[in-house]
Amino acid sequence: MAKKAGGRLISSAGLVNYYESTDRRAIQINPYVVAIVAAAIGVTIFILNVVY
Repeated sequence: MAKKAGGRLISSAGLVNYYESTDRRAIQINPYVVAIVAAAIGVTIFILNVVY
């Protein structure tokens, strides 16, 4: 594949690079908590659609 001068692929055209940050001031959320909250919201919406 053709590459740009910076070594990045052309297919990445303008996408922002992701760098993992270890900033201690940032809020740290466990990925399992996010998945459980998302599942709970989904189940709640499903139940509300069935009831109403």
